[in-house]
Amino acid sequence: MSRFNLIDEKWIPVRFLDGTRDELGIRDTLLRSKEIAAIEDPSPLVVAALHRFLLAVLYRALEGPTDIDQAKVLFKAGLPREKITAYLEKWRDRFWLFDEKHPFYQVLAYEPQENNAKKEWKSWPAIAAEHNASNAKVLFDHVEIATAGPIPSRMAARWLIACQTFALGGGNSDFAYTKSAPSATGAMALPLGVHLHDTLLLSLVPENREVLKGDLPIWEREPVPLASLKKGIARSAMGVADLYTWLTRSIKFHFAGNGETLSELAFASGVACSSENRVDPMFGYEIDVKWGKRPIPFRDRGLWRDFDSLLPDESHLAPEVIEHATALTRSNRHRFPRSVIVLGQANSKAKIDYWRMECFALPEKMAGDRFIRTEIRQLLTEAEDAEKVFEKSLRTAAKHIIAKGERELQADKWSKGQWTPGDVSKFIGKSTSETVPVALANYWSTLESKFHEILREYTLGRDYEDIRCLWLKSVRDTLKTAWEQHRASVSVGDAWAIRALVKAEGPVFRKLKELKTEIVKLEPQKEVA
Repeated sequence: MSRFNLIDEKWIPVRFLDGTRDELGIRDTLLRSKEIAAIEDPSPLVVAALHRFLLAVLYRALEGPTDIDQAKVLFKAGLPREKITAYLEKWRDRFWLFDEKHPFYQVLAYEPQENNAKKEWKSWPAIAAEHNASNAKVLFDHVEIATAGPIPSRMAARWLIACQTFALGGGNSDFAYTKSAPSATGAMALPLGVHLHDTLLLSLVPENREVLKGDLPIWEREPVPLASLKKGIARSAMGVADLYTWLTRSIKFHFAGNGETLSELAFASGVACSSENRVDPMFGYEIDVKWGKRPIPFRDRGLWRDFDSLLPDESHLAPEVIEHATALTRSNRHRFPRSVIVLGQANSKAKIDYWRMECFALPEKMAGDRFIRTEIRQLLTEAEDAEKVFEKSLRTAAKHIIAKGERELQADKWSKGQWTPGDVSKFIGKSTSETVPVALANYWSTLESKFHEILREYTLGRDYEDIRCLWLKSVRDTLKTAWEQHRASVSVGDAWAIRALVKAEGPVFRKLKELKTEIVKLEPQKEVA
């Protein structure tokens, strides 16, 4: 019954350097990686999961790297075809999507519960975040869960890996209460090389030799006993390959026909990860006063405003893949990753709010010998300071407009962890604690494009003071334009509103003057003839 072997079958979607697209098996994806520009799929979750899966294969096939010197040798010589081919042949029987002994990434002994003497198989969208109505139904997604029909096995394989990588906990199942995947809620960074070959090697962070021995991916492990899964098993991650192929859910595909398609599956809790302090090489981290060290998540405000968290410094809170990529290319700067993609999802408990993929230029200056994380943080802080002044003026104007003399205004309130907007917040469009008023959203939206331009200015020969001067000009111009747009939208010939705006605009004008003064200091002084 062995059907659809992931080593040979076409299922990994790739874009070649010449722009053409195809799907390849594991072997061809790795052996032809210098011909491939990128792995591309409509789902950011699939893209992230496939990279992690291929990295797990490489860790085991190459038995390393175990230190930076070995990584540099590998980076120079390239991926060894013989080792990869031999490894895949050794474990070929574990890569069958449908199999009577070891179905890939599944629990063979799992049979779904019966209802009225009939097994309750679930429809395939149970593993597809973009189509799973019980978790996060998407606008314009027309997949009807009850009658979803079959999907090609190549798509099922991609969703299987993505589900195991990003599944969120918070519900009952045939076995135990479901837990989130250890990698479910962080923003994953992936530095991009000139082709897939370099992209993979840039993220192949060295692993301790002794750790590597016991770092087994899912296909090298013996099946978890069904009784343990039903009780709710938990264990620690043994290494990166183990972490990248975690059995978050117990899944079994229902074989029907010739194995070319999938319609139904069994779906329950898997193995919980008890490694609370385990560092994921693709995550950047922050120190929270209450929770300690935790992964940087996607926030509504856009990850670019936390871009400094992706950059290495002495704190070693940046993603290890970026630290590794920087170290690997320091003496080989033409292969320095020019960009980084950040992928993942944001959630509210067990519900997905959104999934996202953002791309940033990696400052060329990172290839030098000094850190620039503090500099980037300073630029972002200057933009945030201007925003605070802007919001203060927005609130002052709103207060004068709606109070109209002696009217008492309702203040914002926090009660039992719930935020209730007051009159001023409602007026400026802040309906929840996370909502960004339109005027502020326009401010940040304009600055985002300017920030991407600034990143491209960070070349090895460029002085930081010049870059900061350019950024302050962008902040000044954006703040000025945003206030003018707000003023025009509110006044509309209303005398009361005009008076309110005049009373409120003082802080904005003072900030503009402050920015101008700082810009003059940074600009080169013209020589007097």
